[in-house]
This record gives sequence, C-alpha cells and structure tokens, in this order.
Amino acid sequence: MFPADLKYTKDHEWLKPAGDGTALVGITNYAQDALGDVVFVDLPEAGAAFSEGEEFGTVESVKTVSELNMPAAGEVLEVNENLADHPEAVNEDPYGKGWLVKIKLSGGLDGLLDAKAYEALVSAESH
Repeated sequence: MFPADLKYTKDHEWLKPAGDGTALVGITNYAQDALGDVVFVDLPEAGAAFSEGEEFGTVESVKTVSELNMPAAGEVLEVNENLADHPEAVNEDPYGKGWLVKIKLSGGLDGLLDAKAYEALVSAESH
C-alpha cells in the first residue's frame, strides 16, 4: 500500500533516502487524498535549512491549507519547480512527479516510521 523504500512521518510526509546523504521529500498518497485537489504548493528556496519537524511550506487544496513539516533535519538542495505550474502532480503521482524538495540530510532518520508502521497509523486514523 505504501512504498517500502520510503520513511514516513506521523504528519503524512515521506522521505526517500538516496544513499548519498540526500533525500527526496513529499506527502503521502493518504495525505493528498485527504486534501483533495491540490491547487498551490508553497515551498522554500534552495539553501534554506530546517530542523526535523519544522514547517517548510504549505500545500493548498480546494478544501484547506496544510502545513508541510520536514521529516528530517537538512538543507534544501532543490525544489520541484514543476509544481508551480502543475500542483496537481501531488495528487496524480505523490511518490514520483509530485515530490516537493530534495534535501541534504544533516540529521538522522530515527524518528521516522517504516511503511508497515505508517500503514498501521493510517489504518488507526481512518477508523
């Protein structure tokens, strides 16, 4: 149900470590589904540094605006510029084209959930 190669937060962000000290960050399929149609994504500039759990942007949908929280401490290396013109990519492909930022990790991933633990969290929330 959720990709096993990703790490997850309780706030429904995912992190995909690249093995070179960098990682992609996005929101989960569960989160995009709960938000509804995404119409705007507000992301930081490259070079901005965030601590684990710190707000790094927002996702605006037809229903609500939701905060994005950084899954692990790091510096933003790259922002998915495609989302400026195509925010719907977050809905269509949350684990692929809908990624949000690429970060250089400066902290550990100990606070993150694996796919099985995240699935249990989502299952508990949806009942």
